[in-house]
Amino acid sequence: MRILLVEDDALLGDALQVGLRQADYAVDWVRDGISAETALMTGDYAAVVLDLGLPRMDGLDVLRHLRAKQKTLPVLILTARDTVEDRIKGLDAGADDYLVKPFDLGELAARLRALLRRAGGQSSPVLATADVTLDPATRRVTCKGLEVELSAKEYALLHALMQQAGRALSRAQLEQHLYAWGDEIGSNTVEVYIHHLRRKLGADVIRTLRGIGYVVARTGTSP
Repeated sequence: MRILLVEDDALLGDALQVGLRQADYAVDWVRDGISAETALMTGDYAAVVLDLGLPRMDGLDVLRHLRAKQKTLPVLILTARDTVEDRIKGLDAGADDYLVKPFDLGELAARLRALLRRAGGQSSPVLATADVTLDPATRRVTCKGLEVELSAKEYALLHALMQQAGRALSRAQLEQHLYAWGDEIGSNTVEVYIHHLRRKLGADVIRTLRGIGYVVARTGTSP
């Protein structure tokens, strides 16, 4: 999943970027409100982690502009503004969740998982399709009840497909999920990871829709 991180504090932003990447998110990091607006207009993100006290444009204004454009992606606010009034302003401006600094990175990751789960219309935290299950909290994948070891990129690709089960995702859309700014993308990278996943999970788990992309079946349907 590709996340936009908006944080002007260099030390905190660097720590968050490292921590979120270790949690298998592709992270683009910007440090001011204008850059955040530009990124949101040009990038395809699963969620935004947004500081409020930003240079050039306040985080609340970034959020209001985003919602005015009818963008519905989840927004998690990070801020040192800890009064009830500040939290109300943030939620009323369109935030989906609110975390006050200082905070635990594990809690941030858990809140992001919850936001992404709700955005995908999922009631259960565990994703399942055919004989495969994926638990985003533990990053544990099983096939026919047996745990399967996946690389970080294999896991991220499978997560993206299972989160959108029943919907075909193009190679370009999958690349958006897998890579952040500056990452090198090979011409057949997605195809290579799809091949690896089929070898580990079975050839029928991921279907190729020629000229469209790749899809996994919803739970209870044939692949």
